[in-house]
Amino acid sequence: MKKKISPHLTLLALAINAFAIGSTEFISVGLMPMIITQFHVTLAQAGLTVSLYALGVTIGAPLLTVFTGRWNRRTLMIAIMSLFIIGNLFTAFSPTFTILLLGRVIAALAHGIFMSVSTVIAANVVRPEKRASAIAMMFMGLTVATIVGVPLGTFIGQQSRWNSAFIFIALIGLLGLVFSALLIPRHLEIPGRVDLLGFKRIFSNKSIVVSFVITALGYGSTFAAYTYLSPILEHEFGFSEQAIVFILLGYGLTVALGNSLGGYWANRSVLKSLIKMFAALAFALLFMTLAIFNGNMWLGLISVLVLGFFAFMNVPGLQLYVVQLAEKEAPKDIALTSAFNISAFNVGIAFGSLVGAQVTQRIGVNLTPVSGMIIALLAMFLALGASKKEKRSKK
Repeated sequence: MKKKISPHLTLLALAINAFAIGSTEFISVGLMPMIITQFHVTLAQAGLTVSLYALGVTIGAPLLTVFTGRWNRRTLMIAIMSLFIIGNLFTAFSPTFTILLLGRVIAALAHGIFMSVSTVIAANVVRPEKRASAIAMMFMGLTVATIVGVPLGTFIGQQSRWNSAFIFIALIGLLGLVFSALLIPRHLEIPGRVDLLGFKRIFSNKSIVVSFVITALGYGSTFAAYTYLSPILEHEFGFSEQAIVFILLGYGLTVALGNSLGGYWANRSVLKSLIKMFAALAFALLFMTLAIFNGNMWLGLISVLVLGFFAFMNVPGLQLYVVQLAEKEAPKDIALTSAFNISAFNVGIAFGSLVGAQVTQRIGVNLTPVSGMIIALLAMFLALGASKKEKRSKK
């Protein structure tokens, strides 16, 4: 009889993969000045390395979930990480900015299907009362990537060339592929048949659609400012390139702390927790705006750390809320609903970074946090409406 793989080891494998994916998702934030210099593009154009990546995830999550719905979960994860490695190597050796963007999209397709599948796996290998914490542990790979992967990749890029960072990430992806083969169980249940009719069932359900909008706005609000964090730190607060590496490290540490607490709080009452988190995030973005106009370097540093604490705190709750809704409203389409929510996260990234780009072009990078604050408040009001509807349905 084969020994059962511990859920903790499965979650570890997912977290390692998420670390690799999180590193490549946000690495261009740290490398943006180098990419601008290498390819002679504008700040707004360089922002496409974030927004087009997000759009690739948006497309990849639902479509690839449909096409791979009957695949063995472990085999699928190995294929996903293989595609991820190819995309990053493509980016690393791109001769033009256009080809660089194409490589980013290839890696993003792997990202989308990985996050949708791994979230469901994480929720299913633990007891029901531990599901938000399990999802938080899997997403912790993303937050650790913000702590270690992004600053380390930025440092590698600064010390050699920008593309060395993507080669480094491809090697991390290879490690994730090996851990997937070793630690993900062979015979995991596929959560419901994925078919094209699932699209109709999901998008005809108003509550689920609203939950996607909440995810997009709540998560995307941060990226109006975060996408342009390196230029903000350098030009608005006066930090050197070397100092920015350490600030990104500190930002990542506060992100990890916020993510852990967010998973713990979401286990209790998802919507109530999300409402409070969105309000706190809006305050953090307002605080950063005030720090920018004050011009004080140390106040700016504090504002970045505060933003990090609240930036991704809502992630476990947003994903758990959608999974819970799918179990109640669309039980045949849990995997596809999860995939669309991953798309919603990345619609939010694309939307937030594009809003930030427009603000940067038309007004200035110093007002990008204000635009993010407005988006966060919209998410808060939608969550309030969903909470009231939920209370009425229980009466």
